[in-house]
Amino acid sequence: MLDLTGKNALVTGIVNNRSIAWGIAQQLHKAGANLGITYLPDERGKMEKKVAELVEPLNPSLFLPCNVQDDEQIQSTFETIRDKWGKLDLLIHSIAFANKDDLSGDFSQTSREGFRTALDVSTYSLVQLAGAAKPLMIAGGSIVTLSYLGAVRAVPNYNVMGVAKAGLEASVRYLAAELGSANIRVNAISAGPIRTLASSAVGGILDMIHHVEQVAPLGRTVTQIEVGNAAAFLCSDLASGITGQVLYVDAGYEIMGM
Repeated sequence: MLDLTGKNALVTGIVNNRSIAWGIAQQLHKAGANLGITYLPDERGKMEKKVAELVEPLNPSLFLPCNVQDDEQIQSTFETIRDKWGKLDLLIHSIAFANKDDLSGDFSQTSREGFRTALDVSTYSLVQLAGAAKPLMIAGGSIVTLSYLGAVRAVPNYNVMGVAKAGLEASVRYLAAELGSANIRVNAISAGPIRTLASSAVGGILDMIHHVEQVAPLGRTVTQIEVGNAAAFLCSDLASGITGQVLYVDAGYEIMGM
């Protein structure tokens, strides 16, 4: 039975009720995990209010601002976890961003700043959060991040984000190799296309979803809850022998040649 009772889980990346991180948070809560939620702060506090209202039914014991481009906020987040919880068991990394202009057009025209931003937010943030989580995972743990097929195939209107996701998947392997001796597992879920705030920046996202529905063996794309179920599995003792892997949760689309 999938049981996360007594596990402390930090979930990043919830923006609204379409976020993949929201589906994951729901399933972790359902399995009994004690949740900490981070949000991206803004000057007017709109994001804090929106996310707080959304996650209220999950009764998170920690609700913290964390901009992964701000080293001080990252440090503060994990200091609070140490002070309030004493340990961390599970980390969900569901953070990605690229400038919209760098997703379309000729990939060779990607700006230096755009490339840097995409890799910083979408890839390096996993490395940094894993490094901060490591000393708090005193009883071992599980880290799960979110990838996409564009990491291994050229997908229209994905461009620099594909490179960022490729770097993310490589980071999963290197982190798994480093952290395995501490019984910390690191894995990625490559989810099928889902309508989220982030995916709305990808040109033709609805066409991509319809194509998956036509080609995937299951004849559909997946839901946030299905991705959440896979994440809960990877976080549980049922997946105790799995690390450094990319699990495709895409209704089987990845296996198809045409």
